[in-house]
Amino acid sequence: MAIPRYVFAELAEAIMLIGVKKATKYLSPTEVVKATRRGKPGKRAKQTEILFTVGSPNYAERLFIKDCVKASVSFPVKKVQLKFDAKKKKAA
Repeated sequence: MAIPRYVFAELAEAIMLIGVKKATKYLSPTEVVKATRRGKPGKRAKQTEILFTVGSPNYAERLFIKDCVKASVSFPVKKVQLKFDAKKKKAA
């Protein structure tokens, strides 16, 4: 299955503009496209490295797909699923 270009653009835009760690687009129950920001951006960072992964869903994504099917959501899912960086614990 050929993946449209707008999917990659949509995921890269979420990483760059919103500043998320990981963005996932569900194309079908058996195919997922993920974009992951590598490294943690600093104040002086001039580059952002994005890793795109195309393939079958992992365990957590399969659970999400199962919930989507149960709720009768049509594929491809319109919204991109976003995951943010974990917050740093404050030292006591």
